[in-house]
Order: sequence, then C-alpha cells, then structure tokens
Amino acid sequence: MEVKINDLSASEQEIEVILSYDEISADIEKEVRNQTKKIELPGFRKGKVPLHILKKRFGDALEYEASEKVANDRFWDAIKERDINPLGQPVLSDIKFEPGSELSFKVKYEVMPLIEVKNYTGHEIEIPDFKVSDEEIEREIDYIRRTNATHVPAYIVEDTDTIIEVKLIRIDENGEPFADAKPETLDIDLSNKNVQQEIVDNAMNKKVGDSFTFSFTDERTLKNKDGSDEIIKENFTYSAAISGIKRIALPALDEELIKKVTKDKETTETGLRKQIRKEIEHYYQHKTDEFLKGNLVSLVIKNNEFVPPAALVKNLLEDMVKKEEDRLKQQRIHSIKRQDLENYLRPQAEMEVKWFILRDAIITKENLRLSDEVLNELAAKDAEKTGIAVEKMVQYYKTSDYGSRIIQQKLFSFLEENNKIKKVDPEKFQNRNAENQ
Repeated sequence: MEVKINDLSASEQEIEVILSYDEISADIEKEVRNQTKKIELPGFRKGKVPLHILKKRFGDALEYEASEKVANDRFWDAIKERDINPLGQPVLSDIKFEPGSELSFKVKYEVMPLIEVKNYTGHEIEIPDFKVSDEEIEREIDYIRRTNATHVPAYIVEDTDTIIEVKLIRIDENGEPFADAKPETLDIDLSNKNVQQEIVDNAMNKKVGDSFTFSFTDERTLKNKDGSDEIIKENFTYSAAISGIKRIALPALDEELIKKVTKDKETTETGLRKQIRKEIEHYYQHKTDEFLKGNLVSLVIKNNEFVPPAALVKNLLEDMVKKEEDRLKQQRIHSIKRQDLENYLRPQAEMEVKWFILRDAIITKENLRLSDEVLNELAAKDAEKTGIAVEKMVQYYKTSDYGSRIIQQKLFSFLEENNKIKKVDPEKFQNRNAENQ
C-alpha cells in the first residue's frame, strides 16, 4: 500500500492511497459476497444467486461498488496507523478502480492545525485610561435622587422636572388627524435627556387641557434588489393634548436616603460619594481588562493568521445561532432569518476558533501549566472556606474546567507582562478603534 499525505492548508490535508489488486482482492470478494445476499433474480431465492451468474449479469459493477467500501475501510486504517484524528466528516475526492490491477483514491479531511505560534510578545498595546470625574459622580447622585423621587400633581409646566401625560395623534400638514390615526396616551418625562428638545420647548408653560405639536424625521435604509442601499425618509408631525401634569419632587440627600441606597453601609454624603467613586472605578477596571484581553487576542490572531477548521467553526456557529434564536424568541422577535444570523455571527465564530487553537499553542510553547504545588495551595485556601477536604478540592480542579480557567488567567498575565501596556486618552482610544474597524 502506497500512502502520501498532502497538506492543503494549516487545517486541511489530503491522503492519497494506492493499493494493488492482490492487497484488496480478498476484501473485494468479501464485500461482493455481502452484496449478493441482498440480490434477487427470477428462479433463485434471495441471496442464493450463483456468483458466476451475477458476474455475467452485472459485470464488474459489483466490484466497483465494493471498491468504495474497501477504500473507506483502508482510509481509516491508514490514518489510524499514522495517529491522525480527522475533524468533521472526511470527503472522498477521487477514486479509481481497475479490476484485477489496482485501487487508488484520495480523501480530504480536516485536522487540528499545528501552529508554530510567533510574534506575540514585545508589542505596544493601548488601553483607555479611564478616570472618574466629579461630573460622573454628580450624575449618579442625580440618578439616585430621581429614582427615589415622588410625583406631585401640578397645574402648569414650569421646568424640566416634570412628567406630562399626553394624548398623541398624528396630524397632516393642515393640522388634521390622519384618517387611520389612532390616539395614544403616554407619559413623557421632560427631564429625560433622550426626549426630543422640541417636545420640551413646546410643552413649557402649558397647562392641563392645552395642546402642542412637534415633528421628527424617521430615516431608514432599505436594500434594493441589486444590492444597493436606498435611504428612506419620512416626516411625522404629532399633536399632543396634555391631560395631566406631575412635578418631580427630588428628595434631600439625607442620612435616611443614603442608608437606603447603600444598604446601611454609609450614612453621610461623603461616604456615599466615596462608594460611588469606588464602584465606577471598579466598572472602569473591568472594562479596561476586557479591552486589554480583546487587544491581546487580536494581536495574536493578526500575527498568526490561518484558516480555521471548518468543522469546528460550523459546530461553534451552530451553538451561537441557537442561543441567539432562543434569545430572540424570548423577546418575541421572529423577523430575523437564520441565514442572516449565521452570516452575522460567522466572523465571531471563526475568531473564537482561531483563538482557541492559538491559545493552546502558546500555553504549550511557554509551558504554562498548573503544578501540583500550586493546585494544593489553591485547594488549601478553598478547603478552609468550604470545609471540603484538600484532596477532594484538588480532584475537582483536575476534573472540572477550573484548572483550565486558571491556566488561561496565567496566559493573559504572561502576555500582559511580555508586552508594553500603554494607557491613552479614552476618546483617542475610541477614535482609533473606530478607524481600525
């Protein structure tokens, strides 16, 4: 048996096999006999047709059919001998059979690529240098007061600390309601920054029973049959009749409110402001860590590009699409097609598969592993907290994904230590990221 393995890409191979007829004749004959058990001809019972009659009737067709089964068996024998583990379903790309002479075939299959990972250290990585401003703390204080505010009936709209109940109806350019327009009642919080400024301006100094109008333009993009984009603009004008006015009465930032929002951890305004600052700093640190990890992953992938195994991408993409479909189903969104989800999520699936392979390559190359000593130290700490025996904790670490998570943390620590991390102005960072995308 002659065997040749060709690398088509980092993750795809093709095996070529040539077998002499002497090497496969017994297998061909065995497979032909198996086929004859299923054949019926007039005058003979099923499976009892003499072989010479079948050969006269079907010629070499039975051997040709048997050769595919033999090729499949010999393919698996060949890759097993060479310790090759295909991903997904191998594909028979070519087969040639000459009865009495030889059988040759080619099979394409995917494997986990062996990447000689490189160029993942010594780079400058930018991350945003977030700083908590006094304005942010003031906004949080304002949010706390507003979420604990009371609403007092009022007669006139005097400022933005007001909620108005209005009956809306769409009107035409002459101020008349559209024929099919239906009035809608809703509350508008004029203190909300997302409320259109024209609504705020036109509602000022209005009383219960007064009306005002406002307009806006809806702009959306539609795809034409030729693939081009068409921008559709539509103007809307509404009449709003005020049926109720409520003043937003903000509470004092006293001890009672502070204890309520901090769950009795703080009692003074100074303490509250310190807590708010600490929480925002914690949020920014988490956000910065995510940016750093994302940039490190992008760096490794960019400097080690390869085609990921389609089988792994397909499996991951299927899981991602299923989760997204479930999420959309819960939100009662049924207008998004599965193909659109696949197209949208495929780049992310490909990136994740690439990182999975490159991550393990770096871990192996840098010998980032959990020693028994480290595992025992971790287990001792957790055993003290949980009361579970150290030996059981160690066993849990080894059989769960906990150990894998710790190694991944070591990987990111290694990458962070071996690259220069540069903090930059958040606005510059955002603009640069937008340009790169």
